[in-house]
Order: sequence, then structure tokens, then C-alpha cells
Amino acid sequence: MTPPMLYISAGVFLACAVALLSASRVLHARRPDAAVTAMFDRMLSDRRIRLVVIVLWWWLGWHFLAGQTL
Repeated sequence: MTPPMLYISAGVFLACAVALLSASRVLHARRPDAAVTAMFDRMLSDRRIRLVVIVLWWWLGWHFLAGQTL
């Protein structure tokens, strides 16, 4: 049986993917010439956002990669 934490982690990852797709659609609706890469460039220009992305990436890697081997 799959542990419930796996479902929670997968749900958070799915929620992040949905948020990214939603933000991409809103950005494209406002400015048709805008691209996802431009959105990332603008988001990652702030140091705090870069730190949050690194921490979230570490958390996902720890739970999906290292968590099952330890």
C-alpha cells in the first residue's frame, strides 16, 4: 500500500504544475507575445524568489529521490 505522504507530495507537485500552467495562460492572455521563459526571467530576477525555488527543488528532490533510499 502506498503511504499517504506520497499522495500529498504528488498533490503538491501537481498543484505547482497547475499554477504554472494557469500563470502561463494569464500571461499569454494579457500579452500574446509573452513566453514562459520571459515569465521565468522576470520571476527569478528577485533574490527571494530564487531562494524559494532552490528550497522547493531541494525539498522535492529529498522526498522523491533520497527519501526512498534512506
